[in-house]
Formats: sequence, structure tokens, C-alpha cells
Amino acid sequence: MSASLTLGDIFQAAGPAWRAAHVGRLPLQQLKVMSAIEHCRTAALGGHVAACGDCGHRRIAYNSCRNHHCPRCQGNAARTWLAEREADLLPVGYFHVVFTLPARIADIALQNKAVLYALLFQAASETMMTIAADPRHLVPASASPPCCTAGVRR
Repeated sequence: MSASLTLGDIFQAAGPAWRAAHVGRLPLQQLKVMSAIEHCRTAALGGHVAACGDCGHRRIAYNSCRNHHCPRCQGNAARTWLAEREADLLPVGYFHVVFTLPARIADIALQNKAVLYALLFQAASETMMTIAADPRHLVPASASPPCCTAGVRR
């Protein structure tokens, strides 16, 4: 392993056993992302050799997976995106509110994402608007409804 532990290192070490323990319960897309991250910048994806013309020192540079979920490939883009979003923030306090699904519904959610997440966000939005309308909570009536941050990043 490298000096600093990466997500790819974790996937290489624990991924096979974890996938075996969850056979049939993981969507193909998640398995593909996991495989891409696991093989990112390894010999599995090929690479090239850079050599110094003076001393002859050679360095192997392995190819990246270029998957948009990969922290190695998209780390800089993610930091840039975050800095741009932070620049858009108003100088006021923000609250992070999390709504979770009961464990019994999780398997259903994996198979019916669009329907279940639409219901979840409708319920979350109604809940937040109800709380925002109550002056005891000191939340402005113009509080925004929740937005999905667990969806596909673009």
C-alpha cells in the first residue's frame, strides 16, 4: 500500500469479501464504480513509463479510471466545485437537516429509487415547511424545501 491510505486501497483489501457478503443486493452501477476506484492508477488499467534523459531514472505512471465518483480522479474538480458553491452562500446561518428511511424500507428504496425518493422528499418538504411556519421555531417562513444531495452529481 501507499504511504497514505486511499479508497482504492480499502476496496482492494476488503472489496472482494464485502462484495461476496452482499451478492445479489448491489446494483450493477455501484459494482462498476467500486471496480473503477479499485483499479484506478494500478497496472490493471495500464500506464506509461517516463524516463529521464540525463540519468535514465524511470517512473511508471498508471492510468486513472476517470470515473466521476473516484476521489483520486475528481478530487480537484470536487474542491473547485465546493469553492464555487461556497462563494454563492449568503452570510447567514445554515442548518443541515437529515431525513432517513427506516432500515426495513432500504431494500425497497434500492429497487424503486424514483418513487421512494420522491415520496421521501415530499414528506421532508412538508415537514420543513410546517416547522418553518411555526413561529416557536424561529425559522423564516421562506425556508427552502429540501434538496437531494444523494443523487447523481453532474
